Amino acid sequence: MPGFFEALGNFNTKKKVHTVTIDGQSLVVTLEKKLEVMRNGENAYMWKSPTEIALKPQPKILAQYKSLKKKDRGYSFYDNDPYYPKEIIDGGFSWDRE
Repeated sequence: MPGFFEALGNFNTKKKVHTVTIDGQSLVVTLEKKLEVMRNGENAYMWKSPTEIALKPQPKILAQYKSLKKKDRGYSFYDNDPYYPKEIIDGGFSWDRE
């Protein structure tokens, strides 16, 4: 097999290039960064500078609690217990989120 090992020694392998696309623009990144972007999704990132990306800040979700308020049309309760509604009447109570 003359020439086989010489051909194998001269064999050129291409280096793998990892790219991500954020807002329509591509960026070459490391494998770890590409895996992180794939895990979080490309739409969860924003451009921090022309060559750097960062996660978008997560919106803070405020807790909304239900409260019992008097409405034009609402429930009447057995023994004034709000967990046992009796019927729907005019001037009754209703559960509303604040």
